[in-house]
Amino acid sequence: MSRKRKGGAGPFPRPVADVVPLAPAADPPVERRDAPASRPDPADLYAALDLGTNSCRMLIAQPKGNQLHVVDSFSKSVQLGQGLEASGRLSRASMARAVGALKICQRKLEKHNVSRMRLVATEACRRATNARDFIAVVKRETGLELEIIQPEEEARLAVVSCAPLVSAKTEQLLVVDIGGGSTELVWIDLCRVPRLERPRAIMRLHQGFDHPDTVFPRAKVVDWISIPLGVATLKDMYDDVADDGARFALMSWFFEEKLAAFSPYDDAADQAREGFQIIGTSGTVTTVAASHLGLRRYDRNKVDGLRMTSDQIDRVITQYLALGPEGRRRDPRIGRDRQTLIMSGAAILQALLRAWPTDRLTVADRGLREGLLYAQMSADGVLEDGPF
Repeated sequence: MSRKRKGGAGPFPRPVADVVPLAPAADPPVERRDAPASRPDPADLYAALDLGTNSCRMLIAQPKGNQLHVVDSFSKSVQLGQGLEASGRLSRASMARAVGALKICQRKLEKHNVSRMRLVATEACRRATNARDFIAVVKRETGLELEIIQPEEEARLAVVSCAPLVSAKTEQLLVVDIGGGSTELVWIDLCRVPRLERPRAIMRLHQGFDHPDTVFPRAKVVDWISIPLGVATLKDMYDDVADDGARFALMSWFFEEKLAAFSPYDDAADQAREGFQIIGTSGTVTTVAASHLGLRRYDRNKVDGLRMTSDQIDRVITQYLALGPEGRRRDPRIGRDRQTLIMSGAAILQALLRAWPTDRLTVADRGLREGLLYAQMSADGVLEDGPF
């Protein structure tokens, strides 16, 4: 289990005296970036590919002001981590499925003539003993060079992707990314950041959770953790439990045990404090939101940015349990790719909301890919400054 920065003071520090400004009469500082070696054309296309434990997803986008304009996308369930829990290796069948999906991505990259890209793999490849062999096969079969990123970078990029959804009123922020093979939690203190600067302060975290202080307002990462349990790995662990309700309860309580190493868990009783926001980014959270809205056909515009309460989420999960496995398979709100994984994801979500019940969980239909794109564009200086 990867983790860092046990803060000791917890996520709700005592008030401190105002910091004396460096130069009260001067104009506010202007953030400057070093110019990249070869200055990109703002019309250039960027790509981000995320090969996870369950899915292969890619976005091709262009910078547009301070946002992304998506030109093309791809998403397919490849179940790369199937059987990994038992064997410690990627199976031949799962690698073949992933290579097939990556060949489609490679054709899209060629079609759009994309030269600026990051292609990353996450938990399944971090854990598999034959991951390097798989990376070599991908290179040989597709020409694509996959990069296995570490948990901290995965967590950081998930946080960056959610910057536009941070409320100006938020002082304590919990970002949760429920993946196929791991779940990342990051607690961020925004108390010292002026309200209008909070999204920008979150964006600057792409430079690192421990990036040195500057004259610019800085978001403080109180603690972060990467738990090596996601919707696919948790499901595999309890596949032998026949009773649907018992399996769900066991998954949820087992996941909550893993939260004990996360320092803000000690302060969970304080979570109802004004200014607290959770942002959830994952297929689980977006599926629960679509079910809450009764969407028979998924609509990102209705889901991304939706705010839900713990009670609303609990009602949806209760409905899922009442449907049972057969009912969930027939439920159009869940979708074919998510039907076998929704209860393990819901178990994780329920465990989180037992610890931090809230009326301010923001649903994010965004994640690692968007974080990769924002980080690339920010580093290249092609995104405009200013609030999102």
